[in-house]
Amino acid sequence: MTRYVVRRVLQVVPVLFGLSVAVFLMLRLIPGDVVDVILGTEGAASPERLAQIRRVLGLDRPYHEQYLEWVGGIVTGDLGRSIRTSRPILPDILVRFPVTLQLAASAMVVSLALAIPLGVLSAVQRYSHADTLVRLVGLLGLSIPNFWLATMLILLFSTTLRGVLPTSGYVYPGQDLLGSFRSVLLPALALGAANMAILMRMTRSSMLEVLRQEYVTTARAKGLAERAVMYRHALRNALIPVVTVAGVQVGYLLGGAIVVEQIFSLPGVGTLILNGITQRDYPVVQAGVLFVATSFVLVNLAVDIIYAYLDPKIHYG
Repeated sequence: MTRYVVRRVLQVVPVLFGLSVAVFLMLRLIPGDVVDVILGTEGAASPERLAQIRRVLGLDRPYHEQYLEWVGGIVTGDLGRSIRTSRPILPDILVRFPVTLQLAASAMVVSLALAIPLGVLSAVQRYSHADTLVRLVGLLGLSIPNFWLATMLILLFSTTLRGVLPTSGYVYPGQDLLGSFRSVLLPALALGAANMAILMRMTRSSMLEVLRQEYVTTARAKGLAERAVMYRHALRNALIPVVTVAGVQVGYLLGGAIVVEQIFSLPGVGTLILNGITQRDYPVVQAGVLFVATSFVLVNLAVDIIYAYLDPKIHYG
C-alpha cells in the first residue's frame, strides 16, 4: 500500500510538468499579446513603442527563459503578477477559489441527490415506464452542454419564474448563508446536469449487478422485507463504484465551473481566467489554469489512494 501511494505521488510530478509546459506554450501560440490589447485601441502606437513595452514586460525574451522564470517563481510560491494590474496573482486566486469550490461542491451535492434515487428507481423498476423516463433524463443530461442549459435556466428564471432564484451575482456565506446557497443553486444545476446523468447511469448498472448476486437472493429467501434487502444489502455495495466515479468527477466540475461562473457572473477562478484570456494577461491565465489543473490532479490522486485503502481486493501492480 505504501509503495503504491509513493508511486502514485511520484507519477503526479511529470503530469504537473507537462501541464505547465502545455499551458505556457498554448498561450504563446495565440495570435497577439497583452501589448496589442493595451495599445491596440489607440491605433497610433509605433513599432518602436510596441517593442519598448514588450521589452519592459519581458515578452521579447526567448520562451525558455520566460518559462524557467515562471516555474522558478511557482516553486517558491510566487505565481507572478498580473501584467494588467501589477497585483500579485496568488492572493486573487485564493480569494476566488472558495467560490469555485462552493460551486463545484454544490453541483456534486445536487448531482448525488438526484442521481442515486433515480438510479435505484430505474434499476428496481427495470423496463418500466419509470425506467424509460429516467434513462431519457440521463441521455439529455449527457447531451445538453452546460452553457446552453445555463442560458435556458437564466431565461426561465428571469421570465416565467422571476424572483424565485437569483440569475446572476454571488452572495458570500459570511453575509447571508441562505442567500449564498440560493445564489449558486442555478449554476450548480447547470454544472451538475451531466455529472448527475453519469452517476445515475452508474448507480443503475451497479444496482442491477448487485441485485443478481447470491447474497441478495439469500436475503430475500430469509424473508427480509424488500426495502431492507434494497437499502441494507444491495445499495450499500452498489454505491462503492458510484463513490469512486463521484470523486473523479469533482475534478471535472472544477474545470467545468470556468464557463458557468462567467455566465452567472460568479467571482470565481473561472471568471479570473476568462478575463485573463480576453486581456492576454499571460501570468493570470497560466496561474489560474495551473491552479485548477493541479487541484484536478490532486483530487484524482486522493480518490485513487482512498479507493485502494477501502477496497484491498484490488491489486495495483
